[in-house]
Order: sequence, then structure tokens, then C-alpha cells
Amino acid sequence: MIKSHFNFFVPTKIIFGPGRLSELAKEELPGKKALIVIGGKSVKKYGYLDRVIGYLKENNVDSVVFDKIEPNPILEHVMEGAELAKKNNCDFVLGLGGGSSIDSAKSIAIMANNPGNYWDYVCGGTALCKPVPNDPLPIVAVTTTAGTGTEADPWTVVTNPETKEKIGYGYSKTFPTLSIVDPELMVTVPKNLTAFQGMDAFFHSVEGYLATAAQPSSDLFALESVGLIAKYLPLAVNDGENIEARTAVAWANTAAGIVESTSSCISHHSMEHALSALHPELPHGAGLTLLSTSYFSFMAERVLSARFITLARIMGEDVSQYKSSEKPMAFIAALKKLIENVGLSELRLSDYGIFNEEKEILTDNAIETMGGLFGVDPYKLEREDVIEIFDKALDK
Repeated sequence: MIKSHFNFFVPTKIIFGPGRLSELAKEELPGKKALIVIGGKSVKKYGYLDRVIGYLKENNVDSVVFDKIEPNPILEHVMEGAELAKKNNCDFVLGLGGGSSIDSAKSIAIMANNPGNYWDYVCGGTALCKPVPNDPLPIVAVTTTAGTGTEADPWTVVTNPETKEKIGYGYSKTFPTLSIVDPELMVTVPKNLTAFQGMDAFFHSVEGYLATAAQPSSDLFALESVGLIAKYLPLAVNDGENIEARTAVAWANTAAGIVESTSSCISHHSMEHALSALHPELPHGAGLTLLSTSYFSFMAERVLSARFITLARIMGEDVSQYKSSEKPMAFIAALKKLIENVGLSELRLSDYGIFNEEKEILTDNAIETMGGLFGVDPYKLEREDVIEIFDKALDK
């Protein structure tokens, strides 16, 4: 049955397609001086930063660069970036790179226009959840990876290292005003990162499809994304220069961002945030993948059989070979095949120093810092259930 009451709001203008980064030189931008937020070395190494600075100059826009963002962005760098934006009178923020850079750009945009500490406004855990008094600076996103979908949603994830809390935050004013998705910028992403990022997009869509917040539009984007990732992510991992595969995965990722704007992640993400808050060296997509078979097996055994069956079919699994009572588990079989096809089947949480003895600490962190996502789960998880899921995912 179609949900009869829902909202649809995705105000971002998205410029999509190979070779379209150059349109930054002529597109109407929300200001005349940009703070460009980057992390890592790849955007410099491959010339993407220089191209963006050059296109901005062609568009009569000056810029200053903040280049300290880590793969798991931290509170300190949000505040430092905001101070740089204020000092240089920047009137918009441009995130260039993967989800960490664009997420950080959103958080920096908030603090460039507001007093206090970013943790004053975040909701969850020890954060204070205060109303944001002033609108953020406008945000532009130029994504060089296909993982978080942050170019099409308002969400930003930042870690407070002092409290070991990794919390997602966002509201209507943190949507990018403009996003450029150019798959040509993604051909340099290494195999393992392509796999991690693609699986992150995959789980955004799967979770959005299973969430009680799902609606007709989010379902359409979710199934499109899941089907494309199942088919094309292995191709992109195995041949990074396959522009057809890169383009398909890039669109799947942007579609997953739209899912996150119109539905929601569920507690699978809360549990991974606990893992990477306590172990920041763990890539987010890796953590999601390593939790996934334990988490979704638990769910598939209990609820939403029709939705799990649809996901399995869209991934190419022959559901007819399963007994009626076992058909939801066809999704788990399809999931395991995808994990193997992208080269992650041998990965273990213990590779990152995470073992079963932490399961109760991880459980409490997940519930206390990202408890809101448990509220849109298709099956209500009790604390003991979360411990059980972690127990099965973690090496003894």
C-alpha cells in the first residue's frame, strides 16, 4: 500500500555527467569568494583542485583553501575551517572530494555564520541540540567519489574525539545549493576505496527502502540505486577507467543521497558510527559491510519479507529457488555475492583491532549517540538484540 502522507524536498541543483566539472566556470554561484574544503592528497595530485580554482577564477570568484579534513571528519577541523572562512570573508563554502570534505563543508558553513561550538547544534549524545540562530553560508559540492550521496542530501557526519561520538546532523538549510557530479573525477579512486564507497551508497539505499520513513519517491530511487550498484560496482572496482561503470555508480550514489533526503538510514548506520567513532581508522563503508550480513540476517528473519524479496530480485537473485519461508534470505545471498564480487569477502573487523569484547560498549555508544535511527527501524531492536548483532559480526 502506498504511504498516503509524506514530504518531498530536495532543493539542490545537480549537474551530472562526464566532463561537466568545467561548467563551474559559467554556472551561477552563490557568492564571490569561496572557502574550498578538501582532505587528503588526491584532489591536488590529480589536478582537481587546480581545475576548480581555475574555473572559479573564470567565473570571477576568488577562493581560499582549507585542506585538513580527515576521512572521518572531526570537530576541531570544523571549527578551524569556520574561522578561516570568517577571517577571509568567504561568502560560500565549496566541498571538493569525497563525503568527508563535502560533509565538513556543510558543518563549516553552519559555524562560519553562527556563535559557539558546532556541538552546540548537533543532536544526540552529549551534543546540545540548540536551534541554529543564523542561516549557514551557501554550500556547493563537487564530488570526486561515489559513496555518501552527500551532494544530494542535507546530512553531515562529524566525530567529537573527546567524547568518542560520531553523529549525523543536518536540516533544510544544509542542502547544497549546487552539486556537480562528474564521473571522470572518479576514475582515479583505488579499488578498495571504490568498493568501500560503493557499499556505503548501497546501504544508504537498502536502509532507506527498509525504513518506516520510506515513501514512494524514496522507493524508486532506492531500487534504482541498488540495482545499479549490484551490476556496476564490481565492474568499477575491477576496471577503474570503465567510464560506463563509473557513471552508473555515480548516479546510484546520487540517487542514494536523494533516498537519504526523502527517507532515512536505520540503526545499521548507528551501529557502524559506534565502530568508527571508537576506531576512526575503520573506513565507514568497510564497517557497514562487515556488520551487514549479521544485521540484515537478523532483520530478514523477523520482518518486511516482501521488501527483502524485492531487493533480492533487483540484485539479480533467483528468488524462485527458495522455499516460501526462506525467500527473504535471498537478499542475504545476493548481499554476500556482491561483497565477494567487490573483493571484500576476506575483510574482518579484527583487521582494524575490533573484537567481540567491545560489543557492549559499542552497543551503548550506538544507542546513546544515534538513537534516533532506531526509531525508524522496521523491527524494534532492544539492547540485547544489538549486542547479538555485534556478537555475530565481531571476531571472538
